[in-house]
Amino acid sequence: MSDSPIKIIVPCGSLGAGVREEEVARGLALGAHAIATDAGSTDSGAAYLALGVSKNNRGSIKRDLAILMKAGAEAGIPVIVGTAGQAGGDLNVDWTRDIALEIAREAGLTPRIALLYSEQDKAVLKARNAAGKIRPLPPLGPLDDATIDACDHIVAAMGPEPYIAALQAGADLIIGGRTTDTAVIACFALMHGVHAGAAWHAAKVAECGSQCTVKPTEGAGVLVSIGADGFEVEPLASANRCDPDSVSAHMLYENANPFRLTEPGGVLDVTLARYAALDDRRVRVTGSVWDPKPYTLKLEGASSGRYQTVMLIGIQDPDVLTRLDAFHDNLLAALNERVRRTIGEAAGDFHISLRLYGWNAVSGETPPPGTPPPREVGVLFVATADSQAMATQIAKACNPYFFHFPVIMDKELPSYGFAFSPAEIERGPIYEFRLNHVVELDDPLDLVRTVWIDLANGKGA
Repeated sequence: MSDSPIKIIVPCGSLGAGVREEEVARGLALGAHAIATDAGSTDSGAAYLALGVSKNNRGSIKRDLAILMKAGAEAGIPVIVGTAGQAGGDLNVDWTRDIALEIAREAGLTPRIALLYSEQDKAVLKARNAAGKIRPLPPLGPLDDATIDACDHIVAAMGPEPYIAALQAGADLIIGGRTTDTAVIACFALMHGVHAGAAWHAAKVAECGSQCTVKPTEGAGVLVSIGADGFEVEPLASANRCDPDSVSAHMLYENANPFRLTEPGGVLDVTLARYAALDDRRVRVTGSVWDPKPYTLKLEGASSGRYQTVMLIGIQDPDVLTRLDAFHDNLLAALNERVRRTIGEAAGDFHISLRLYGWNAVSGETPPPGTPPPREVGVLFVATADSQAMATQIAKACNPYFFHFPVIMDKELPSYGFAFSPAEIERGPIYEFRLNHVVELDDPLDLVRTVWIDLANGKGA
């Protein structure tokens, strides 16, 4: 590599969150060599992988991607996008591809586009599992064929190698499937032979854009400069700044161990890392270590399941608010008995939950003794059944009790505040992740498919 550091613009925490055009321009003026951004995660649940859709609206993705594609074309540097379309499945990649092609057509751009697909063929995974190449991550156990078959879509979280291969083949724009957030950002620097520990650590710090700055809401992106023995990070908004605390703290983000981060092919170890302020805006980091390990990719599989119908009420009744735990337990028992008595065996293996927002809906734990009663609570009723029709019938059967159940039985029946009419809201199928496993690979490119679209030469998929 050259003595000059590799400079990467990370324009935002996730594509669609709001790229700021003036910040990208600043990064280009500072000599950026590439633009890299994540575009999704598992944070919002399994539905986006199971359905192959994005949680972001198309307009926000198009706006951000247009800014980046135009900037990359103007500066002659690549734009790298990972976990496209929120979940990184094939449908998600294709959705993002179509947006990119629309932008190119409207703006008169002719990029060479690499599409990296990481959705997995079930037969291939079954064969690898039979060969002992797939192992579970806690708390799951060994994988079986039935679980693989139950998934609607399965993806493998790519490392940097498929991106490096696409960059070396001349990609101007890479739209990648499911990828670790850090691999998307680290790939360009790793391709140029920088210090591996510095590249991975810089990518981890920058993965959420301005979240590693002192004032995250003052900007959207950062610039990382990665060299032979460390890296520097600075905000792209002139009014923002980084300091050693804001930069070092990001190793705590979504990471059980603040000193070690597992990635495909190794572990980033920042135990000996040192964070020093270069001035009032920039921080330099040294001492990060990359510890190579056998190569694995994390598998994520999602499926649709049973169906839910919900109802919502608000309660300000002081009798209920001072006895919320008893109210919850008594009402839940009465609702279950109501279903058994009025629907019977036809209800199947149904489930009812009550979630008391303002009391313990998030934690699920009973507040400690002496906790004062809230001013009001919202109670969410959730019925789960094998069909949508049955989930709704269960909700209808429970409606009179849910809206009028007293906590003191010899008092006049209360009426709680219902949010909607009709009260029953059909939520549709529920979605869940079925896989939390890793697959061992000899070649990081084994489970990845690359498709090229060369707009300059009129060649493509």
